[in-house]
Amino acid sequence: MPTILDKIIDEKKKEIIQLQESGFSSLNRAFTPEKGLFETVKSSEHLRVIAEIKRASPSKGDIKTEVIPAEQAKLYEKHGACAISVLTDTPFFKGTMEDLASVREAVSLPILCKDFIIDEIQIERAKDAGANVVLLIAAALDEGRLRELYKKAVELGLEVLLEIHDEEEMELALSIGAKIIGINNRNLKTFEVDLGTTEKLAALAREHDVVIISESGFQSRENAERAAATGAGAILVGETLMRSENLSKTFQSFHVKKGE
Repeated sequence: MPTILDKIIDEKKKEIIQLQESGFSSLNRAFTPEKGLFETVKSSEHLRVIAEIKRASPSKGDIKTEVIPAEQAKLYEKHGACAISVLTDTPFFKGTMEDLASVREAVSLPILCKDFIIDEIQIERAKDAGANVVLLIAAALDEGRLRELYKKAVELGLEVLLEIHDEEEMELALSIGAKIIGINNRNLKTFEVDLGTTEKLAALAREHDVVIISESGFQSRENAERAAATGAGAILVGETLMRSENLSKTFQSFHVKKGE
């Protein structure tokens, strides 16, 4: 039986065919921040927050469909986000590349294009819209394709958040030379969340010059402290920030020292 990830990738394949046949309209927002994501996270004494703009998701349905991405991004920047993640998938997350372009005009932080990338044209499109970091998901690609897309992103001057979920994928990420490794606490096949995933996998990268981003499941200070204790340098937070009625308080709850 097809998983949610299988269904998403099938839709992406259709999207790629359309992009390859018609190309994409340039949004002309390419921009390089003074400090990249790796350097920003690596140099901080505190756990950093990559704040996500997320209208909806397959597991939670609508979250905040009426959000104005540029305004949300300004709030995130004001409250201390180290980067902004923008969901650009439309069928499952109700995001658009125009969302990312509008965020690029609003903030000077690094921007992560959060999508299911399976082809080089998506990377080119993300850079054109103003992304500085692209997400590559190990579970969505075979090894050869993952290496090719990683190389393409680097050639374009982009950083890569290489997302993994198990020991084998961590070994692959390290062999590729990934500098920013995202450990997704959410199983993309079942969409169940377990913060123990970061605890288990982060230890495998401690001897390497990488930054670990723990993704999914952050709702409280205790969650943040748990991630920080593993050696994670940042957490990626979407739904909790999108639903927050007091962003200042929510960001403060995630402000913990690395290693705590």
